[in-house]
Parts: sequence; structure tokens; C-alpha cells
Amino acid sequence: MTADGREPARAGAGICAVVLAAGEGTRLRPLTTGVPKALCPVGNVPLLDRALARLAGLGLTGPDRVAVNAAYLADQVVAHVGDRAHRSVEPGEPLGTAGGIGNLRDWIAGRGVLVGNADAYLADPGAAPGPDIAALLAGWDGRTVRLLGRPAADPTAPGTFDGHDFTGFSLLPWRLVRDLPPTFGDLVRAVWRPAEAAGALAVVSYPGVFYDTGTPADYLAANLHAAGGDSLVDPTATVSGPLRRSVVGAGAVVHGDVARAVLWPGATVEAGERLRDVVRTGDGRTVPAA
Repeated sequence: MTADGREPARAGAGICAVVLAAGEGTRLRPLTTGVPKALCPVGNVPLLDRALARLAGLGLTGPDRVAVNAAYLADQVVAHVGDRAHRSVEPGEPLGTAGGIGNLRDWIAGRGVLVGNADAYLADPGAAPGPDIAALLAGWDGRTVRLLGRPAADPTAPGTFDGHDFTGFSLLPWRLVRDLPPTFGDLVRAVWRPAEAAGALAVVSYPGVFYDTGTPADYLAANLHAAGGDSLVDPTATVSGPLRRSVVGAGAVVHGDVARAVLWPGATVEAGERLRDVVRTGDGRTVPAA
């Protein structure tokens, strides 16, 4: 139920969903040197799993209704998805947001498409994942483009849509998807801006918190938000040192002094170490995030 007691909108049979997980995550390097951005954990949950859980909250599950694309370190994405979704492995370099949808044209097969960025972290305290973005689907006519957005600090900035910043999810009609080629391209130029110019684009406001997790600073901020103002520690981690406002992954060992940090599964902080505003990976990399 929604906060006002109504049933949340759910995706009908004429809608499928695609999670875009093919990107290299270059701005997050070196965190993404050996791990796809979509599998980087936020609040000890891989970003891709958060996206799939949000779709499940809208009634979109399984390989007939949900697809995940992959290109960079595709084998890891494919193995992680398993049979939870249709897996679309792109040949060579990532095809971009438009090319990735074009490559799935035969699978989409006449349906409207809810497209979500795997690296989008959304959190609305008033609703569970799925119902929190249900307004994007409610009353959709099947012909217009809808974007989820929040009011921009500068409503006139070039990257805004109707004074809003994009927050990771869009809804596309089949009529604009069927002609997308499986070649490199982005949805902004191929679909969104042309639809906007034709008066066929609407922005649905998202009231919650959003981070695109594309930089170490935003990635850290999303993790600290997921921790809820305290520390979030996996039950299998060992912590003996001071710990403040941090996220500690499975099997991590913390003997040092840690604050405002993300420790990936298997990470170690030795006694005498002092970590602040960083991400430490399981193989010992320490990435500044401030």
C-alpha cells in the first residue's frame, strides 16, 4: 500500500523492464578495475540486486519480463544474474544506453520498456522499493516518454528535463524503441530530447534520495545513507576497533580506527590503521572518496 492507503501501480503485461549494467564505470576506477559497477555493493547489497528488487516490487520478475545487459566484465554480470532475468551480452565494447535497448528489440517485442540504470541508488523512506517509483507507471498512455526526476538546483542547466535532474529510471513506448539500432548510442539524443521537442516527454517527480554512485564520493554517500546514520556491519565481519558511520562487508576484519568508510567483503584494516572517507576493497585497495 502507498502512504495514502492506495494500491501502488504495478506493471501490466504490456510492459517489460531492462536494467542497464554494461558500462565500464570509468569514474569509479580503480574500484571497477576488476568488478563491474553494477556489482559494487551499497549497504552490502550489489547495486544490480537493488535494481532487480525494485522491479520485483512492481511485479516485474523473471527472464520473460526483465532483461539485464552486460558488456564490461560481462561474465561476472551474467553469473550474478543467473536465471533471474534475460541476459543480453553485447559484443565488444558497450553499446550505450540506446544501443543496449536496440540490441534487445526482439526480446522487447512490442512492449513498453521500463529502463533502469544499475548504478542508480534510490531510497524513499515513505515507500518500499518498487512502490516508491510506481508513479512512473500510473496512468501511462503507452505513447509518451516518462522520466523519473527531482527538481534541479539549476532548472536551466543543459542536462535537465523540465527543470529536473534525471534519477535513473525512464519509461519508453514501443513506437520509439522499435527503430533503435543495435549500435552505439545514448537515449538522451536518440529518444528523450526528440520526444521532448515533440511535446511527448513528461517528468515524474521522485520525492526520495538519489545518488548515481558514479564517483567515489557519491558511492560513499550512498553507502552512508544506506547505513542509516550509524554503521552497517555484516554478521560475518569481525570488528574490534573504533567504527563510526561505516559499512562493513561480509568476512571483513577491522582492528583499526574507521570512520565514514566502506569496507568491501574480505577487506582488512590492521591495528594502528586510521581510515577516513575511503573505500577499501577485498584485495587491499584503498580509494579516497572525499
